Amino acid sequence: MAQVRPMRADARRNRERLLEVAAAAFAEHGEGASLDEIAKRAGVGTGTLYRHFPTRQTLLEAAYLGRIEAIAARADAVAAERAPGEALREWLDELAAGMMQVRGMRALLGTAVTADGSTVDTACGDCLRAAAGRLVRAAQEAGALRRDVEPIEVLRLVHAVATASGAAAGEDGGSASVRRYLSLVWDGLRAQRPVGAPVRDAHPG
Repeated sequence: MAQVRPMRADARRNRERLLEVAAAAFAEHGEGASLDEIAKRAGVGTGTLYRHFPTRQTLLEAAYLGRIEAIAARADAVAAERAPGEALREWLDELAAGMMQVRGMRALLGTAVTADGSTVDTACGDCLRAAAGRLVRAAQEAGALRRDVEPIEVLRLVHAVATASGAAAGEDGGSASVRRYLSLVWDGLRAQRPVGAPVRDAHPG
């Protein structure tokens, strides 16, 4: 069986830059995003773009997956800096904001994201469920989160918040709605305080 040769460092940088630029371009221009302009903004030729991503669809899928993986990776970063309950709350804020940012790409992908067995759908779901699972379990063990809450339930609630906030988006792009709705969701997710215990906002601001 032929061995897969590792990607050279310069090729890897080109690919990463293309994905970064493509995600921004698709978010800004939707399906009208120019592949030639994406290549130009990434500082590479169109030939390099097509070597990495033979079609618009493959570029769109990779850009979407890259954004979701970056959001998932933030789970470990915030867990290293915050107490378990605060880490979960902060990541949920970032997750909701990220979902709103990529909703245009998701709409463009259509069935490539939502169909059963889709590679993109499976990969996105797997990395988010794993990240949520780690934070949810840690928050439960620390007594900051209800024991009867499942990670998938948290993800579905955040998805609902992102959807509702997008529908209510105003001049701020829906960020105020995200904060308000997540605050209400978090109040329902937190472990119940003992009677008489002082109320403390686990996520100031």
